[in-house]
Amino acid sequence: MSITFFAAAIIYLAVLLAAGLRLTKRHEGMESFFLASRRLGAPRVAFSLCASWIGATSLLVSTDQACREGLSALWIIGIPAVVTLILFLPMARAIRLLKGMTISDIIEERYGSAARMVTTILLVWYMMVLAASQMVAAGTFLKTFLGTSYLVSLAVAAAVVLLYAGAGGFVSVVRTQSFQFFLLMSGIAAMVASLWIRSPLSAVRDAARSLGKARYFDFFAQADRNILIALSFILAWTISPIAWQRIQAAKGDRSARLGLGGAAFFLGFFYTGIVVAGLLFLPIFPELDRPGPVISAYILGRAGTVIGSLLFVTVMAAIMSTMVAAVNAGAFSLTRDLQRYTGMADETRSVAWGRAATLVIGAGALLVATRFQDILKTLGLASKIMAEGLFIPGLAAMVMKKKAPRAGLFSLIAGGGFALLCFVNEAGLLALPVPAWPRSLLHGLALSGLGFALGLLYDRLKPQRGTVPPGGDCPLQA
Repeated sequence: MSITFFAAAIIYLAVLLAAGLRLTKRHEGMESFFLASRRLGAPRVAFSLCASWIGATSLLVSTDQACREGLSALWIIGIPAVVTLILFLPMARAIRLLKGMTISDIIEERYGSAARMVTTILLVWYMMVLAASQMVAAGTFLKTFLGTSYLVSLAVAAAVVLLYAGAGGFVSVVRTQSFQFFLLMSGIAAMVASLWIRSPLSAVRDAARSLGKARYFDFFAQADRNILIALSFILAWTISPIAWQRIQAAKGDRSARLGLGGAAFFLGFFYTGIVVAGLLFLPIFPELDRPGPVISAYILGRAGTVIGSLLFVTVMAAIMSTMVAAVNAGAFSLTRDLQRYTGMADETRSVAWGRAATLVIGAGALLVATRFQDILKTLGLASKIMAEGLFIPGLAAMVMKKKAPRAGLFSLIAGGGFALLCFVNEAGLLALPVPAWPRSLLHGLALSGLGFALGLLYDRLKPQRGTVPPGGDCPLQA
């Protein structure tokens, strides 16, 4: 264990806890604890969105993909992140009008209580798996630098996140993510600058040629696989509670739109820098069977003490900022459902339930992280849950005027059930003849769409009582 990295980790975690646990006024209810009383300005919306999106996959996996496969690595996270934020711009006002409602609330309004229950299961499961993908990264990364075991490493990172997220709620999450945003910006800029000096583009071209990488600078290389990965993430993130939560927490429609636009702008530069760094790594680490992430190898052997320490805490910031976003958003959804099913009227008690839900999501994510140790696969399996289970019924709920309980329920069960089968299959608990992610995405979407169509046909043949008139009680019609 390096004393330098151990000291950097202690300092970083201490600053994170100081920012996260800084005293704020007492939380008075759900809106205060999970939406920061809806007072976020555009800069904090943008910083929080960026920090939520730049996770372990962005830094560790995208740089590895760029180093091995070239410019086409932009499809992995960069393009879907920017496209998703742009798609949110025309939806911002409608989402803000939800005023603390979650996706489960919208699903229930359109499809009924049974569909809500299935949605809650999918959302909580998604957030656990998303948080687990970052815990996997924390366990692997910290094990390399601190010499601790995989389980101890991910447990330490999770404990810190749960401590300040449980204590301060969304206010603490946004405060720490604003700090992490600037740390990420500094770290990525320093990494690209240090690599540019050591590895000019001419050296990258020569290395790619000598290794036979003819399509290294082809943006559309492996397009069939990469487009499916991008589509999986876009569909999942469009319906993801993480972005919805930040839009709802904005203090106005203008703040929400400016925050979304600013986040798309910053992420465009971030991911371009991440992929450029991956390209510049090729002449330094040309071996194809290198163990561990290329950033880890660079920090340990080539970056030097100052840049190496900065990159070390930058990767920690990427991991923990996304982890806390998943845990907090998952706890928000879970608490809303507890409030709904128990008839909880006391808003002060809902804060206690929110803290308990934070621990439940964190514990579930820890359990998943002990089963999977592949960051991209874990994130991909998380995206399948939302893309295949919730995208079609969720999108339909935003535009439909009539209630369609069977359509939503059948779609959720068909798409979400397929995602569940793929999950247990990838975990090695079953041996089913289903394609691996991302090839299985289209199968799940087809099943979800078929379920919706059959349910809609049933609903139209046997119409349910009550419709929602244009401009009626659904906020998304506004």
